[in-house]
Amino acid sequence: MKLFRFDQQVGRKIDRFDSVHATISRIVRTPDSVHIGCMHLDAGGVVGYHPAVAAQLFLVVSGEGWVRGEDDERVPISAGQAAFWTAGEGHESGTQTGMVALVIEGEGLEPENFMPSL
Repeated sequence: MKLFRFDQQVGRKIDRFDSVHATISRIVRTPDSVHIGCMHLDAGGVVGYHPAVAAQLFLVVSGEGWVRGEDDERVPISAGQAAFWTAGEGHESGTQTGMVALVIEGEGLEPENFMPSL
């Protein structure tokens, strides 16, 4: 057995796109270019509006906040819920109180085949 860390202290600060109080800890990259990471947003944290490089699944594992797509509507999101953006889709996320989310990016993601929608 091997043990690993993916907590906020081993992550790197996200400061692009006017992001604040945000860190990403890399977890794994598969041979077919799927990236998995853990995003930590402190209270008042925002990952600023930007286009998704690839399809992106944002799975909230603790806390609560908001997400938005290409419109200006901030949609509440909390632990146990997920948002999905297609490649190239503009998106943003944030929180007033703190939030942790697993982020999966890559081709071929089809969460609607596995998870019920809200």
